[in-house]
Amino acid sequence: MDQTLSNFGTVFVFLVLGIVFVVGGYLTARMLRPSRPNEEKLSTYECGEPAVGSAWVKFNIRFYVVALIFIIFDVEVVFLYPWATVFKQLGMFALVEVLIFAGILVLGLVYAWVKGDLDWVRPTPNIPKMPELPKRHSSGRSNG
Repeated sequence: MDQTLSNFGTVFVFLVLGIVFVVGGYLTARMLRPSRPNEEKLSTYECGEPAVGSAWVKFNIRFYVVALIFIIFDVEVVFLYPWATVFKQLGMFALVEVLIFAGILVLGLVYAWVKGDLDWVRPTPNIPKMPELPKRHSSGRSNG
């Protein structure tokens, strides 16, 4: 029991020292840096070019779809690494579980692919126009 508390104490001390180190660095930098704001320093920096237009630009939704798919598979790798380190200890059960896990993700990828969300240039749908009905000619008589 004392050994467990000692291990947690070590982790806690390490955590506190890490926080103190980071906060101390920020405070030291804030006290030592010169503060001389001017118009050029306060302007928006955009790759060395003057900013043009509004920052509220609509991005194509495909950028977000590709980013989300990347994040999903990136997180999958994070989950697979611990599994791979203890695979021999867990046996066949772990293999079946990871195959189910990967299968669900592959099904999601196939769904996005079939739906066309991975196509960068989508074909425009060919929607046929309704044929115009022939105009009725009125005889000029009123019904009243």
